[in-house]
Amino acid sequence: MAARHHLIDRAPPAVWKILEDERLYGTWVVGTSESRREQGDWPELGSSITYSVRLGPKEFTGRTVVRRIERPRTLEAEAGPLGPARIALDIRPRGDKTLVTVDEHPLRGVGGALHNVLLDSLIQIRRVGARRGAPGDRRRNSGG
Repeated sequence: MAARHHLIDRAPPAVWKILEDERLYGTWVVGTSESRREQGDWPELGSSITYSVRLGPKEFTGRTVVRRIERPRTLEAEAGPLGPARIALDIRPRGDKTLVTVDEHPLRGVGGALHNVLLDSLIQIRRVGARRGAPGDRRRNSGG
């Protein structure tokens, strides 16, 4: 999956605060809900959370483990109910806003086998729609 860039209308500390709250995982990872602490102190190195993912009528439980953290700039995790995927977030100030770069790609398993350009495009379309109304995104009610 290609890296995606999001300019968020909040300062980096506000964005980082959202990433540190395991209950808000579903607001920044599309398709997840009901996240909860599993092990350790999220998002410390090695800590983990579990969450639900609904694919059509089926519901799966996923797990995310923090693999790298460099506050307040980098968070990398391994996640995925369909095989492990790497999610890397790079957080940089841009004036009074924050540029977040998300690099996500499957490592192996079903997600790796199904990974292709068409799937990337569909996920990108879904993410754009889901981002509206996310914490830190002031475009919620602006329609843009």
